[in-house]
Amino acid sequence: MLLLATDTSGKDGSIALARCGPNSCDILDVVPLEGGTFSAQLVPQISATLLKHGFSKNDLGGFCVASGPGSFTGLRVGLAAIKALAEILGKPIAAVSLLEAVAVAASSSEPILAVLDAGRGEVYVGEYENVKLGAERLLTFEELLSEARSTAVATPDASVAAKLKAQGISVQEIPRQRADAIARMGWQKIQAGHTVTPEDLEANYIRRSDAEIFSKPRA
Repeated sequence: MLLLATDTSGKDGSIALARCGPNSCDILDVVPLEGGTFSAQLVPQISATLLKHGFSKNDLGGFCVASGPGSFTGLRVGLAAIKALAEILGKPIAAVSLLEAVAVAASSSEPILAVLDAGRGEVYVGEYENVKLGAERLLTFEELLSEARSTAVATPDASVAAKLKAQGISVQEIPRQRADAIARMGWQKIQAGHTVTPEDLEANYIRRSDAEIFSKPRA
């Protein structure tokens, strides 16, 4: 199956094209996307990447997308593109949490906290055991410190790792996961039947938007 994977959750993003079978998922290409221009880049880059490898959108058999947490605007752009393509082509979608991708990259058999910098002195935290999700939450750094003293921690964010290490916390630093990791994880979900329809695909924001936080209820 030919898969297209996208990640538009962060300051920079990427798309990946992969050919996957029962026992393998070979990455054909990974194309970086410059942050702040996802809406202008994403669809043209998808078309260019398919053309580069001699494919058209009709050759795609499924889609994998980073569903969050991350940038509200970036996630909306990425998910909208995948929704449209999947609906037109009638192909399955696998949604992959970035926190889950961190936990998988950490390759820990013990319980682990997957951590991503959320800004504003907060972090996104996913609790995983044998890569099975316990919960994903938004915590303050102080709340993370309390939990990290008894559970292993993995993060791709150097600033988070440095703060934890300064407090005597052991941290596994991993590379930031790109769309190729999303493709491999998404393929496993597709094989297991863990897919969503375009109508049901939603962003995993975890944090509420500023509009939701500061909006005033109508009288």
